[in-house]
Amino acid sequence: MAGLESMITTFDEKPSPVDREKTCPLLLRVFCSTGRHHSTSEFGHGNVPSNELQIYTWQDATLQELTTLVRDVNPETRRKGTYFDFALVQPEPFGPGYRMRDIGVTCSGQRNADDTLTLAQAKFNIGDYMDINITPPNRVPPQRRARPY
Repeated sequence: MAGLESMITTFDEKPSPVDREKTCPLLLRVFCSTGRHHSTSEFGHGNVPSNELQIYTWQDATLQELTTLVRDVNPETRRKGTYFDFALVQPEPFGPGYRMRDIGVTCSGQRNADDTLTLAQAKFNIGDYMDINITPPNRVPPQRRARPY
């Protein structure tokens, strides 16, 4: 097997920032619901849930930045203590349907470890959907499952 080489690459923990003046934004299709995530079956066969929010953003957008954009269009989510539980909805790699993967939680008025997580760090691919479970401050915050990455 002559001619084959091994190449090892390392990835920085923090990707380099995007030049937002020179880079075209991507369309992020976001679906919000209160108290639960949408079911992956709602994304099948070319259908999506009806409550779509379209956001033009970049791969270096943080969950805190996305939280702010959602709060700008949903006044009821502006109350301090409102939780935003983010998940990516991605096509199944080897078949029809979609899978959902939790990526982080933010909270209005509180700092959180997930605030600075970017779309790139969450392994967002153009064409994926974002699903956000919004929990009002008077309810129990979402329970986190172990992340597979």
